[in-house]
Amino acid sequence: MKNDNALFFTCSLIEYIGRQQKQKRSIVVKYLGKDNIKRIYEYADVFHCEPIEKVADDFICGCKIPVDSFDNIEKCRYEVPDYWTIGEVYERLIEDVSENSECSIIEWIVEVYSSWIDDVISNYNTDFYYQSREYISECYKEGKICA
Repeated sequence: MKNDNALFFTCSLIEYIGRQQKQKRSIVVKYLGKDNIKRIYEYADVFHCEPIEKVADDFICGCKIPVDSFDNIEKCRYEVPDYWTIGEVYERLIEDVSENSECSIIEWIVEVYSSWIDDVISNYNTDFYYQSREYISECYKEGKICA
């Protein structure tokens, strides 16, 4: 399941919506719900043909995702990673932790975004999101930042 383009698009869209609406990504996932996440994942090749701004706006309006005050972009003191970069971090993590699992990829998306690691990846003032996929995956599995 490595290099799952549909998962990459889904995670990047979640990141984009979070930035637009100033919401934690875990909250975006709650507003979207499993059915919409499944729809995004299953039709990612179609949604990818549209500008991400339009796709995001359709889901923001359809799921009534409000603007809040979580602004990790404004708080960032360094170069801000783009939403595709962060989408790839989540994609790789979800791929790694879901290997050999009987749970659906949609369940893993919800699980990972709802976990403690969402706050860590969203803190762009650290170098955590730049770490290797193996390190990030190991941290997730351990439930903490590994030494």
